[in-house]
Amino acid sequence: MTTHEGEVADDRTTTVSSASQSYAALVWRRFRKSVPGMLGLVLVSLLLIIAVFADFFAPMNPNASTASFAPPDHISFFTKDGFTLWPVAYSITESEELDPVTFQPLMGPDMDNPRPLVLFAKGAPYRLWGLIPMERRFIGLADGSPLHILGTDKLGRDILARGIVGSRISLMIALVSISLITIIGTLAGITSGYLGGKFDLWFQRFVEIILAFPQLPLYLALTTLIPVTAPSYIFLSFVILVIAGLGWAQLSREVRGKTMSMARIDYVRAATAVGASDARIITRHILPNVMSHVIVAVTLGIPTIILLESFLGFLGFAVKPPLISWGLMLQDAGTFSVIGSYPWILAPVGFVLLAVFAFNALGDGLRDAIDPY
Repeated sequence: MTTHEGEVADDRTTTVSSASQSYAALVWRRFRKSVPGMLGLVLVSLLLIIAVFADFFAPMNPNASTASFAPPDHISFFTKDGFTLWPVAYSITESEELDPVTFQPLMGPDMDNPRPLVLFAKGAPYRLWGLIPMERRFIGLADGSPLHILGTDKLGRDILARGIVGSRISLMIALVSISLITIIGTLAGITSGYLGGKFDLWFQRFVEIILAFPQLPLYLALTTLIPVTAPSYIFLSFVILVIAGLGWAQLSREVRGKTMSMARIDYVRAATAVGASDARIITRHILPNVMSHVIVAVTLGIPTIILLESFLGFLGFAVKPPLISWGLMLQDAGTFSVIGSYPWILAPVGFVLLAVFAFNALGDGLRDAIDPY
């Protein structure tokens, strides 16, 4: 390209893109620079994939019983012959030696019987999503024997398999509850903040009454209203409704504050001046501007619901057998004697911590990426 002075301008000297970028592209450009945010995104994606294909990723049937409180198998890349390129599993057995303090037989891996791990191992038949008959699982043993990577519980059921299958219920409760909280809280907050007046005055008194309730005793009281003999889906639906019914108020208060500040911006006043309806102003002008806050609130609210479900499940108020959840699995760790003798029974705590960390890291990354300042 030649300028009017006859000089040749090099288009490659500029590093600024002249192409306009959408809001989502700008958010993604900032988000991908956040290491915790990207780590959270990867972990959340893996959790959701494992939950969707839980039957395939579970190493065995989560309800199959073997040895009660069997310790985790020893996974190693070494055998008596030396290093191996693929890991093998050793069962934990009692040795002839005694502990000098307790005089109990010492436990150790059975190094004489290595069992190779294989991918897509053939195991007990099952139906993926209750529809597709399958026999292959993501990981297993070549000889088809039970694999207990995290040990078994008091009934001899594999903890890893139950944790993977239980992620469906725990994540489903969290995702459905946060969806209801988001819809109700966002619509109520925008409507109250935009309309104002007496409606906002009385509606905020109602929100304050809900926020004033001590939530934990109320959760326990409401969940006891369902009879023990009620079907599992009724109990599960009631728990979700209770969590959503008590959780939307805080989000609505936050959205109301955002809406009141947005309602005084010039382009909203201009839309009002040209005769735009309230519904159009709310949905086309105010809602897109508060969604950034709502998205962050959702990602940070999911860990709270997961922790709440785990706590209620531990107390026996969330999920009833034969359903499986992380909180229900923690009931086996209710006494110190069990924890001291079988510490692997606390493995569901690791599932909860991983999920909470993943969603918190994702929420922190989104908060920094969405914040225009």
